[in-house]
Amino acid sequence: MTALRAFLFNLAFLSWTALLAVLYLLLLPLPWRVLYSAVTWWARTMMWTLRILVGLEWELRGRERLPAGACIVAAKHQSAWDTVSLPLWFDYPSVVLKRELFLIPVWGWHARRCGMIRVDRAAGGKALMRMVAEARARAQQGRKIVIFPQGTRTAPGTKRQYLPGVAALYDRLGLPVVPVALNSGLFWGRRSFMKRPGTVVVEFLDPIPPGMKRAEFMAELERRIETGSDRLAEEANGVKPPQ
Repeated sequence: MTALRAFLFNLAFLSWTALLAVLYLLLLPLPWRVLYSAVTWWARTMMWTLRILVGLEWELRGRERLPAGACIVAAKHQSAWDTVSLPLWFDYPSVVLKRELFLIPVWGWHARRCGMIRVDRAAGGKALMRMVAEARARAQQGRKIVIFPQGTRTAPGTKRQYLPGVAALYDRLGLPVVPVALNSGLFWGRRSFMKRPGTVVVEFLDPIPPGMKRAEFMAELERRIETGSDRLAEEANGVKPPQ
């Protein structure tokens, strides 16, 4: 039954997303907030579909820890669920994404119009400077900048290096960094067909104020995110990630 429910969700996800992606082309000439609001509605329909077909709920904790206005949000990334739900975490997040995603027809056009931030991992220091410049422009709009400091999805219990992009934003923008712990990979695994019932928890942790030395900041960020994510995994009563 779990496999059937996962199949039905995957079918609904792919077909609904493809349909709306094409229809949303009509919104590209309009102000970016119009398109982003439509994308947010799509995210709500996906969370509803997950709940109905799979039995997967979600919970957002610690919103009171988010500063008003611009800040950097450094989130654990375990699952595609994270990127689907992101528009619902707060209004109009601007997310740092790898350059290759912007080259995808239709999807990339929407991402660019919504003000997502490009980073070319192969371009070294110049790419980081461009990323910082784009992030500064979004912060001046009062938007929160979201970055996945490990750069890619990392399965629960797996260790992966924290990359320098988040440190570059922290050093150059002078904004507080809000770490985010989550346990989404227990229910929607990395590159996994299966989706499992339960409750994904996303938790905003205490902000890290600007001004710390880079090495100290990176160590503290990793400690908070990993400790928080491990705690949320334990809270899920040992649910094993889908294969």
